[in-house]
Amino acid sequence: MADLTVKNLGLRLGDNEILRDVSMSVPRGKVVALLGPSGSGKTTLLRAVAGLETPHAGSIKIGERALYDAASGANLPAEKRGLGLVFQSYALWPHRSVFDNVAYGLKLRGISSDERKRRVEAALSQIGLSHLAARYPHQLSGGQQQRVALARALVYEPPVILLDEPLSNLDAKLREEARAWLRQLIVSLDLSALCVTHDQVEAMAIADRIVLLNGGEIEQEGTPAELYEKPRTLFAAEFMGSNNRLAGESAGAGKLKIGDQIIEGAARGEIAPGAPAVGVIRLERVRVSDTPGPNRMKLELKTQMYLGERYELVFALGKSLVRAYAERGLAEGAHYVEFPRDAFWIFPSKR
Repeated sequence: MADLTVKNLGLRLGDNEILRDVSMSVPRGKVVALLGPSGSGKTTLLRAVAGLETPHAGSIKIGERALYDAASGANLPAEKRGLGLVFQSYALWPHRSVFDNVAYGLKLRGISSDERKRRVEAALSQIGLSHLAARYPHQLSGGQQQRVALARALVYEPPVILLDEPLSNLDAKLREEARAWLRQLIVSLDLSALCVTHDQVEAMAIADRIVLLNGGEIEQEGTPAELYEKPRTLFAAEFMGSNNRLAGESAGAGKLKIGDQIIEGAARGEIAPGAPAVGVIRLERVRVSDTPGPNRMKLELKTQMYLGERYELVFALGKSLVRAYAERGLAEGAHYVEFPRDAFWIFPSKR
């Protein structure tokens, strides 16, 4: 098994530059998530790796084997790249049984019936659906259909599997269970996987590394912990997690002036005094107190919502809202809301 590498990839659709100078890799036996908002280029990048879109620059390789190379003119068709692909829609044949759905691609490749049987049985065993081999897609739940689509990708024994929003068709409860199962399966089989998702929780749960795309370029790449705890840009900070955004102006290094109050934080980038700036803090890092203190603002509690394991509190800050989590509900009225210095990131901003 070899690394999948993408180097300086560029891709246009018409006059639109969809990918610009994108470089990344999927190490052997690791899961890399392509994360970003709609239109960021993540699905286009996956399709380019699969051979379903044609770039105009850069290269895509598995080890030393070129799948695409603009310099040499190499461009293998999708069916010769040997990659496993799981579509968002699952794309199962409705008139074929589970066994036949998984086996069909092997049959097209001329694999003998005995070898097909061995591979299909092994793939269905890996995903825990051996007992459903004779059923048809309409007789399966959404989660079971998703597993069949994955088995169809695994049966080729590909060097890399490509997953395009693999859990998006499942309901919220089943999606939580499926991502744990999917992560466990990928790790146990020592697979290399490239997974597209717009769900940052799903990306953090499944992936070893995350590539965050923004406007066709890589905004930040790293482990889930690095992107969540050490975002390098305002976009990365706001995309990951649930956040409060507090606009103001710089009052010097690591200081944000909001109205007539100054909140200290961790500066992210150079910001001239008086220049527009914005503070970002995760909801779970905000603290609520009944007494004044450093980095605390007295704010009026507007509403609170019971979420089961915690409350979500909503405070008024001028025309903006500040949210926080708490283990218990609070009395109506004003409270002191604290923004811990190490958790309050200050970024340069535009008015």
